[in-house]
Amino acid sequence: MEVEVEVGPYPLGQKELGHGVKAFIQMLQEQGCQVEVGDMSTLVTGQSTQVFDGSRRGFDRAASEGACVLIVKACNVCPV
Repeated sequence: MEVEVEVGPYPLGQKELGHGVKAFIQMLQEQGCQVEVGDMSTLVTGQSTQVFDGSRRGFDRAASEGACVLIVKACNVCPV
């Protein structure tokens, strides 16, 4: 099923915020998702298995850098 997801990975208590976010986005792209990066969140489009597996792997990678929060909003009826 095609889905559109808005994700917001937010590193906590880290001096360099961009590294964990970039790692998260890279993992989504490696899973074959279409990624549109915004200032505060990222829109991800793709098959649900790709998007959610990529999000899980991206969170694992970002969390390996330190504490983080991941906010996810998903829709299967958005104009994708």
